[in-house]
Amino acid sequence: MARKKTEGTKPAEDETPEGFKYIIRLVNTDVDGNRKMVDALTMIKGVNYRLSKAIVDILDLPYDKKAGELTDEEIEKLEEVLLNLPKHLPPWMLNHRKDLFSGEDIHYLSSDLDSSRRDDINHLKKIRCYRGIRHETGQKVRGQRTRSNGRSGATIGVVRRRR
Repeated sequence: MARKKTEGTKPAEDETPEGFKYIIRLVNTDVDGNRKMVDALTMIKGVNYRLSKAIVDILDLPYDKKAGELTDEEIEKLEEVLLNLPKHLPPWMLNHRKDLFSGEDIHYLSSDLDSSRRDDINHLKKIRCYRGIRHETGQKVRGQRTRSNGRSGATIGVVRRRR
């Protein structure tokens, strides 16, 4: 069975600027160059839509500019802003305020976000607080009901009394 060639997957030569990059490497993440800047930055773990708009505003870039159209100089500026977000943004926009050990406001990106979350949960388990114990036992942590929802394992259904 022969496959049909799909045309139009890449833009024609005259539509694409000469220095267009289809993939940009930012903070150990591949970012799609065909997406608009605000949408492309959300591909980085730890950057949501609101934060990406704030970053684009800091750099004075148009929202509809594609990520692949950035020059090398603009990419370096973007990388610098991403690595130093606490300097450019108010503390309430950061994802790790008042760190437990250093007391600083930090914003974690990509793999650092995963490791910091794992460290926080391990700290809760180590000090044997209520939330840490709930994490250890695999139960709900944030006060949700557990009688009828969130069941796992072989028993499913309602247990009825025999008469």
